[in-house]
Amino acid sequence: MSVTVDLPAEALRRLEAEAARRGVSIDAVITELADTLPAESKTGRRRLAIVGVGASGEGISHRIDEILADGFGRD
Repeated sequence: MSVTVDLPAEALRRLEAEAARRGVSIDAVITELADTLPAESKTGRRRLAIVGVGASGEGISHRIDEILADGFGRD
């Protein structure tokens, strides 16, 4: 599939440099970057990983700020 993208000069230079460093085409670098993006969601809404924490029977609700600060729920 062919796509035309208008990039800032600096972004193009970075893509070219990375492609040269790896010995691959710019297409390959862009494809790899696109593969790191999340898949399309059927519902269009992200599920909240934190839902229900206040009702926890394990007693962690008093530590929620600490848990969130450590990166819980981040991809």
